[in-house]
Amino acid sequence: MSFFKKLKEKITKQTDVVTEKFKEGLTKTRNNFSGKVNDLVARYRKVDEDFFEELEEILIQADVGFDTVMKLIEELKMEVKRRNIQDPQDVQSVISEKLVEIYNAGDEQTSLLNIQQDGLTVILFVGVNGVGKTTTIGKLAHKFKSEGKSVLLAAGDTFRAGAIEQLEVWGERAGVDVIKQAEGSDPAAVMYDAIKSAKSRNVDILICDTAGRLQNKVNLMKELEKVKRVIEREVPGAPHEVLLVLDATTGQNALIQAKTFKEATNVSGIVLSKLDGTAKGGIVLAIRNELKIPVKFVGLGEKMDDLQEFNAEQYVYGLFADQVDKSE
Repeated sequence: MSFFKKLKEKITKQTDVVTEKFKEGLTKTRNNFSGKVNDLVARYRKVDEDFFEELEEILIQADVGFDTVMKLIEELKMEVKRRNIQDPQDVQSVISEKLVEIYNAGDEQTSLLNIQQDGLTVILFVGVNGVGKTTTIGKLAHKFKSEGKSVLLAAGDTFRAGAIEQLEVWGERAGVDVIKQAEGSDPAAVMYDAIKSAKSRNVDILICDTAGRLQNKVNLMKELEKVKRVIEREVPGAPHEVLLVLDATTGQNALIQAKTFKEATNVSGIVLSKLDGTAKGGIVLAIRNELKIPVKFVGLGEKMDDLQEFNAEQYVYGLFADQVDKSE
């Protein structure tokens, strides 16, 4: 049984809504990546070195990342040899299989959020301005609220003009309160107030925004360390998640940002926003393979429910939907 058939069986066991969101959200990447792979397969009669060289180029153009591409090509060559694959058409299924394997390989980090069953869960959001951090916080608050959890937001980005108001707008949309202070206030003081309020209200989840305009890594580290110290002091073991928001449309620049933040703070997961807006969705694999940090959520559109939990099989389905749907 080809991997496409196995993938189709696995996908059909999950909700149609999620499958459709990944299919729609990855349209640009699929048209770019899968279209080029289809063209490559159509032009070659056998799987040779030239075939792999062109495939390598397609993967690099999709922002899969040089190191990840080299690893993938090497594994593909071994698999093609092991299975004695001669027809280029048969390679597509193997590519999709290896993409899932590469994403899931290595450590035991999970894409599920570390939600505390008893007591307060604190989620800290980090990321530079313009990546969709506030929007993501609003959508995640909406998701938790729709699951029956009580949520509070902390407006810790006190430096950017309009950041507090923007978070309040999203708080209203999601139907959750926002703890804030005046613009320019100490972010750590906002966190302290927010935690006190969350505890007094017996809130399930506190989502904390942080500044994204800090000019250098030293300032960034100091600010985040101070915020984390306050949170840890008030809630032992917190923050339970440190989620880094990256803009998928910035490609390799997102990878550079991720490396900077990983050095500055203990990032536990990535939220990749605007994945629907890029033709280079391979950045998901580059981040996972090169940084060993799981992608926990992806933004697949503008609607409130378009923030989806990341799933490697759904992602690969989004890349190869046409071929998977045709498999019998």
